[in-house]
Amino acid sequence: MQIRILVVDDEQDNCDYLKLVLMREGYDVVTTTDPTKTVEILRSADFHLVILDMMMPVMSGTEVLEHIRKYDTDVAVIVATAYPTVDTAVASLKNQASDYVKKPMEPDQFLGAVRNALAKKGLSQDPEADLHRAIGRTIRDARKTQDLTLKQLARRTGLSVSLLSQIERAESSASISSLYKIASALQLRMGELFGDT
Repeated sequence: MQIRILVVDDEQDNCDYLKLVLMREGYDVVTTTDPTKTVEILRSADFHLVILDMMMPVMSGTEVLEHIRKYDTDVAVIVATAYPTVDTAVASLKNQASDYVKKPMEPDQFLGAVRNALAKKGLSQDPEADLHRAIGRTIRDARKTQDLTLKQLARRTGLSVSLLSQIERAESSASISSLYKIASALQLRMGELFGDT
């Protein structure tokens, strides 16, 4: 699924920068420097996330967010501001912003906020990778809870330490047979391996 993001910022440089960062990650990005057109743009297509600047001359980010919520109560919204205040943070949370972040952001930090906001809505660029990470995390947590080393788990399952390590780090997908052996060795039901995905 192509995830579509709308960036609303009165500074064209910020729009261009965020668009570049997001497009490199495979997102479909639309930008506007006119906050009064936000809802009109949202009506034109299905958007999954809005990146919203708080301080804009024509309309504040809080006002734009209120208009967004009147139109769409579900779209994820990240409010970004160079001047965070308690009032704007409270107003953002009251209007169900997914996140409230301080500008400027490092690209990795920004993309992390985007992924988290989308994940809260059940959206992902790569659901298969998310599933592999969830399985790996569940196996690692269960193994550590039982005080087992990878070597001990390998002995119980007949699988190599290398393969088990790759599965835990989500670098390799496991066959159903391997997952069954791991679940049995950790005394888990197969379904439990999939965590909360």
